[in-house]
Amino acid sequence: MTEQLQAEQAAPNFIALDNTNKKVSLGDFTSHWLVLYFYPKDDTPGCTIEAIDFTRYLKEFTDLGVKIVGVSPDSVESHCQFIDKHSLGITLLSDPEHHLAESYAAWGLKNFMGKESYGIIRSTFVIDPMGKIAKAWYSVKAQDHAEAVLKYLKTLVSK
Repeated sequence: MTEQLQAEQAAPNFIALDNTNKKVSLGDFTSHWLVLYFYPKDDTPGCTIEAIDFTRYLKEFTDLGVKIVGVSPDSVESHCQFIDKHSLGITLLSDPEHHLAESYAAWGLKNFMGKESYGIIRSTFVIDPMGKIAKAWYSVKAQDHAEAVLKYLKTLVSK
């Protein structure tokens, strides 16, 4: 398992399909702040709360020049259904082989109700316009997380 990422490290590059079936890479966000967040599964309670909250604050993030991208192992088709069902305004990337999650140390052993299994560790990364990690959160609680990320970015970004 990859070691957890820290501030000032270069963000790992990636290429993944977004919800429009377009290849997206870290380089597509050069000159923008990026919030890259990992979540376990489309249309589950915590993941839905988090996606709706990021959508709720999307205008404020956009006004700061920040892009929001969610990543899960779900398929492009699943992402499209999730977006449509909840009127999400954020981009979602499909990472079925969890290579992207592994490179960000967002894939690992989890314990749920006494049962261990591998899966997505809910994590969020703020990446600066130069491609460096500004902040990394691991084992995130979905409730109120988007607001906390926005507050953090407001201290860094002035537009």
